[in-house]
Amino acid sequence: MFLVGALATLATVLPLFLGTHPLPWEFYWMSMLMGAGFLIAGSGVVRSVLAQRRQSEAVTAPSPSAPPAG
Repeated sequence: MFLVGALATLATVLPLFLGTHPLPWEFYWMSMLMGAGFLIAGSGVVRSVLAQRRQSEAVTAPSPSAPPAG
């Protein structure tokens, strides 16, 4: 999704530098996919970090059936 948005953004900016006619409005809407893809990837990273944190806390947590120290 990010790659499609990045290519659409490049396609919409390129006519500005080449002096040609702008592309249709659909390309401008497709360029918004770059931001949406970035948000989806970022949320996946956050979910992965939270899952790893929960897993490491579960490993290091003391067992509830262990007798109290003392």
